[in-house]
Amino acid sequence: MTESEFIATIKRNPFNRAILERLPSLALSDAWLVSGALFQTVWNIQTKRAPAYGIKDYDVFYFDPDTSWEAEDGTIKRAAAVFSDLDISIEVRNQARVHLWYEKKFAMPYPPLARSTEGIDRFLMHNAQVGIRTNADGHEVYAPRGFDDISKMIIRPNRAANFLPDKYMEKALRWKEHWPELTILPT
Repeated sequence: MTESEFIATIKRNPFNRAILERLPSLALSDAWLVSGALFQTVWNIQTKRAPAYGIKDYDVFYFDPDTSWEAEDGTIKRAAAVFSDLDISIEVRNQARVHLWYEKKFAMPYPPLARSTEGIDRFLMHNAQVGIRTNADGHEVYAPRGFDDISKMIIRPNRAANFLPDKYMEKALRWKEHWPELTILPT
């Protein structure tokens, strides 16, 4: 799968299109639509399912050096207003804040990030390491592992500093319920 094929495929999901069209109106720094909404749309198109089938939520990463909860909460509320008519779950998260709550939630330290793409780099699976944003030239894609695992429907562990084998298997098995065609590689 090429980058242009990837973009064309993920845009077949009307929610992805709407998010990409509206996201710039929020004027968020380093904002990306990431992960499941993208690779799961590809799986759906490949397996002839509805483009939004099985997608639990749509994740948006951004990077704001203001790490206060109040600032992030304000952004979440503004985004909720912009996307209110879509009737889907959209999770908007400031990647500059992840290190503040991650250890409490997952019992593992998480170093501060310098940009949103570093959060994408830390996803548990190679296929999840993908993001897209709208720019002046159309779209910019960030896919450090490429598109092979996505197009081949392979779940492969990303043994980054925050790898959690139990969370990897939990997610992989949940996805397998929706897409039995998946191949899950061991941890």
